[in-house]
Amino acid sequence: MISIKEKGLTLIELLVALVISGLLIAGLYRTFIGQQKTFTVQEQVVDMQQNLRSAVNRMMSEIRMAGFGNVSMVLPVTYTTGTFNSVLNLNTPTAGSLTIVSADGGTSTLTAEGGIGQNQVVVSTLTDGQGNALFDTGNRKYISIGGVESSTITSIDSGTKTITLNGPLRFYHPVGTPAYTVRALSYQVAAVNGIPTLLKNENMGDGAQPQGDSIENVQFTYLDEDGNVTANPLDIRVITVSLTARTERQDPDLQNGDGYRRRQIVSNIHLRNMGLVP
Repeated sequence: MISIKEKGLTLIELLVALVISGLLIAGLYRTFIGQQKTFTVQEQVVDMQQNLRSAVNRMMSEIRMAGFGNVSMVLPVTYTTGTFNSVLNLNTPTAGSLTIVSADGGTSTLTAEGGIGQNQVVVSTLTDGQGNALFDTGNRKYISIGGVESSTITSIDSGTKTITLNGPLRFYHPVGTPAYTVRALSYQVAAVNGIPTLLKNENMGDGAQPQGDSIENVQFTYLDEDGNVTANPLDIRVITVSLTARTERQDPDLQNGDGYRRRQIVSNIHLRNMGLVP
């Protein structure tokens, strides 16, 4: 039997409780959304910075080796993508881009001595670990022996792995001496599926490959040994590379600009092999 003195909630009390609960939930929801958004922005910035550092580190290691292998001995070099007249080819293949020539491709080794005056070398392999050709008479027709002299390949005997060169060797090379593929590496920024991307083309027939997404600008500044800006490839000793990256998505709360957050890295690359006497 229920006593008439027992009371429940009135409609007004219930409404007040619902309003207070709604305000608390709304506040918690806004806090959660704000924290989630902050986390997302921070995650994008971290990804952008890691992507930028990774791209510039690869560029530094490759550009630093420009001219390695005494590649000036085979200049100008010609590939299906074009001809490159210098170790450093400014504004090539497009304005603002750079193409370097270097013997930093895959390596093989000599299995027979290469004597002065000989025009043939015998190598351990003609392919890399994935079965791709290291040397041929097409885009891979330039070879550097021991990193000290370069030649053009005129023919290859795949059975004996004997490579015939266009001229005699200048130096003696013992068994085990590395033989490098000479490549022309081109760097530029272009849009890929609407996204600005840093591209590298090895000019071996595979086309330009992405090196970093959402990198919208690359700038090269060329300095001589005294630190003066120069446009003469023969005088360049330092290349200053500036890369600018942006976040993958826009931040609608970012008031300035187009909503993208950006970072820039500037690095000085000292060219080890420029100015060496052949």
